Amino acid sequence: MILFRISRDLRLQCINLLVDCDSVMPGLKVLIVGSGGREHALAIGLSNSPSVESIHTCPGNAGTAMLGVNHAVPASDVNAVVELAIELSVDLVVVGPEAPLVSGISDSLREKGIPSFGPHSEGAELEGSKLHAKQMMEQLRIPTAGVQILKPDSDIDAALSRYSPPWVIKRDVLAAGKGVVVTSNFQEANAFIQESITTDGFVLLEEFLTGEEASMLVIMDESGYICLPASQDHKRVGEGDTGPNTGGMGAYAPAPVVTDSVKQRVIQEIVNPMHHHLRNQPIPYRGVLYVGLMINDEGAPSVVEYNVRFGDPETQVTIPLIESDLGEMLLAAAEGRIADYQPTFSNKSAVTVVLASEGYPGPSKTGREITGENTRIEEGEIVAFVHQAGTSRNDEGKLVSSGGRVLSATAVASELPSAVDAAYAIIEEINLQGSHYRGDIAYRAL
Repeated sequence: MILFRISRDLRLQCINLLVDCDSVMPGLKVLIVGSGGREHALAIGLSNSPSVESIHTCPGNAGTAMLGVNHAVPASDVNAVVELAIELSVDLVVVGPEAPLVSGISDSLREKGIPSFGPHSEGAELEGSKLHAKQMMEQLRIPTAGVQILKPDSDIDAALSRYSPPWVIKRDVLAAGKGVVVTSNFQEANAFIQESITTDGFVLLEEFLTGEEASMLVIMDESGYICLPASQDHKRVGEGDTGPNTGGMGAYAPAPVVTDSVKQRVIQEIVNPMHHHLRNQPIPYRGVLYVGLMINDEGAPSVVEYNVRFGDPETQVTIPLIESDLGEMLLAAAEGRIADYQPTFSNKSAVTVVLASEGYPGPSKTGREITGENTRIEEGEIVAFVHQAGTSRNDEGKLVSSGGRVLSATAVASELPSAVDAAYAIIEEINLQGSHYRGDIAYRAL
C-alpha cells in the first residue's frame, strides 16, 4: 500500500485556486450546517459534485476548512445560520445535526425562499420525541418493539418484570445518540428509570429486540424516495459490543444482513407506510429519514429508532458509495422532485474506524496535538483517507482535538476485508495522546 501525506502549503494552494476560480465556475453555492465527521463527509461528497461551485460550513472543523470556507456561527443558532445563508446567497443549505432541525431551521430557511435539505420542525419530531415516533409507528402498523411509558406514579419493579432482560430504557430527549441504556442489571435499569423520570417527567421502557442491527438512509420528499446502501454502525465503545453507548465508533456498508429480500420487506413494511404518511402532511418531509433496524433470524425487520438526518458515522461510509452527483440529489429533495433523480451507486465496500479522545464517551481530553491526519492510501481500487470531526487549529496552526470523536479513517475497496485492512492502516498512522478506537469494526460481516 502507498501511504503519503499532503503538505499544508499544497492544501492552501488548492484552496486559493478554488477561490480564484469561484467567480467563473457556474454551479451551486452550498452551506453545510454542523461540525462533525458527517459534515466533513458531506463536504467531500459535494466537493466531488460537478454541480457544486463552492462550499461553506458553519461552524465546520479543520477538515471542512480545507474544502471551502468555515464560518464561526453555531449550528444551534438558527437565526444566525439563516442570516448567514441570506448573506452568502446560497442555493442550498444541508443541515447535519438534529437539534437545529427540531428547532425549525428548515422552516425558517424555506420562509426566506432558500432550499433546505432537512425536514421541517414537525417532521423532525420523529427524532425529537421517541414517544411521538412510537405513537406514529403504532398508528401506521410499522413493526417495532413493545413499549411502556413510565411516569412518577408508575410501578417500576412491575414494569421491569413484564419484559425479560436485557431492558432498553430511552429518554425522550435529544441526547446525541447517548440517551439510551441497555442493561441486564436490575438495579442499573431501575436507577436510570428513576433518574430519567426525575429529569424528564417520564421515560420509555422497551422490550429488547433480538437479531442484528442495520441502518438505512432514505432520501425522501413528497414526490418519492431513494434508499441508499444499508450500513451497520458500532454503538458500544468496547470491542465485541461492550461498554456504554457512544455516538458511534465505526461503520461499514453495505451491510450483508440487509439482503435483497430483507430490503424489500423494509421498503414494503417500513419505508412505504411512513413515506405515504409524510408526503400527505400539510408540509411534506424533505430530507433524509434514518431508519435504525433490527433484523431477526427469520429476516423480519423492525424499527429500533428513526433519525431525521444523516447518521454519523454512517454518512462516512455511505457518501463514498454514491457515484452520481450528490449536490443535484440533495437539491432535488430540498425542492420536492427527488422522483426525477436517478442515482447510481458503487458496488464496492466502505469501512470507517473512529478515533476517539481519551475519556470518551465520558468527559474527553481535548486540545491535544494530532499528527498523521493527511495520510492517504491509494493502491489499485483501494482508497483510504481521513474524515475529520472534533478537530480545530490552535494559535500556532497545529491540528488539535476539540471533541470526543476526533476523526475517522475511511476506506473503500472492492472487497470488505481489503477496506478494513486499509482503514486500520490509516488509523495506525495517526498520533493523538490517549486516543482509542475499536479493533473489530465490521466483525459481524467478516
